[in-house]
Amino acid sequence: MPELCWASKKPIAPLSAALRTEGVVYPRGRGYPTAEAVNRLILGDNLAVMSALLPEYVGRINLIYADPPFYTNRRYPARIGRGEDSRRPQEWQLAEGYPDHWPNLDAYLDMLYPRLILMHRLLAPSGSLYLHLDWHANAYARLLLDEIFGPDRLLNEIIWVYHGPSPIRSAFNRKHDTILAYTKSARYTFNADAVRQPYDASTVKAFAATPKAGFGKKPNLERGKVPEDWWYFPVVARLHRERTGYPTQKPQALLERILLASSNPGDLVADFFAGSGTLAVVAARLGRRYIASDVTPRAVQTMHARLASETDAPFKLQIGQVDGDAPRGDAPGSFADELSPALISLAVVDAHHMSVTLDASLLADLDLWEVDPAWDGGIFRSAVQVARSRRERLAAAKAVAPLLTDSAPVCIRLYFAGGEKAQVVLPKPVG
Repeated sequence: MPELCWASKKPIAPLSAALRTEGVVYPRGRGYPTAEAVNRLILGDNLAVMSALLPEYVGRINLIYADPPFYTNRRYPARIGRGEDSRRPQEWQLAEGYPDHWPNLDAYLDMLYPRLILMHRLLAPSGSLYLHLDWHANAYARLLLDEIFGPDRLLNEIIWVYHGPSPIRSAFNRKHDTILAYTKSARYTFNADAVRQPYDASTVKAFAATPKAGFGKKPNLERGKVPEDWWYFPVVARLHRERTGYPTQKPQALLERILLASSNPGDLVADFFAGSGTLAVVAARLGRRYIASDVTPRAVQTMHARLASETDAPFKLQIGQVDGDAPRGDAPGSFADELSPALISLAVVDAHHMSVTLDASLLADLDLWEVDPAWDGGIFRSAVQVARSRRERLAAAKAVAPLLTDSAPVCIRLYFAGGEKAQVVLPKPVG
């Protein structure tokens, strides 16, 4: 079998790495404080993250979706403003988002190859990998996957088709991505009935008109058909209700089809280039457990706010890093800035609840704030989350939190659109 070789290609061994839990989030307080958090949101280089997961999860993940850098050699800013006019990009508030810049192709393959190997190790025997790329690098990736999985394990080469404006005038407009679907073994999950779609109205009409349609072979028109290997879904730029501002966000319908086809309720799914967190959001809605990780704090903050406001199941906030490395200053639990206690007030509502009110001066550019009603100084257990939507200019200034009977203080954490974080610790209110 042909093999892709490059000068710096070398055998791959997992890193010595570990995960550290910084917090547990109970979306809208559901399950607080006793529900087990089986889902994970992890900040860290996914080579270290996957290495740290191997002892517990080798051969146990049912589905991995991977949306890595495409080798475009561009840098993609994130939109962090709210209530902006989408037709006026010159007025958008932008911040560092997603880098996809490489010295050369060898450097890109040095990144991709070891990560694909670890994904293969983490997959269950019946598991599948969906690798999402475009014309820049999909040909190289297919050779790598043939080497790692075996060429007979290619399930589909899926073409995601979309449309939109393009500056290209010297070639046909490039309006599709390629998703390479590989299975770990011949015994894989594929739920055809879960992804069936109605036949086109013209097909139904043709079969109703004459018994000769389909050369005498009539499909089950009521059951519908399994989709072809080309899919049309609008890009997120056209889906106003879904947009987070993160530059590589994929539409929920795309991930829903993959999840329904290649996983079952209760299965464990993972996305190690998670970006805006679409796979995790859809997985939670469909009753799957998830692991989502990304190397950039911007992505993890986007996912944190999104999962807290759009899902119900608790999730751990973790950091993954190589053993011996200095702690990351941008870890979820790293809060160098302490707020003045005068900027936040607590008041008793009744025997079981307290109100938390932020000063108006904190609301500008505030993406998310949350409350731990019984702060132990270690793991932050978020019982209340207030996230600002894309359509709101300001976050809500007031929320109601549990009022517990112990003497532990209350901790409030704030996450700003520019990436800044701050917290304040206050004594429990009495009344």
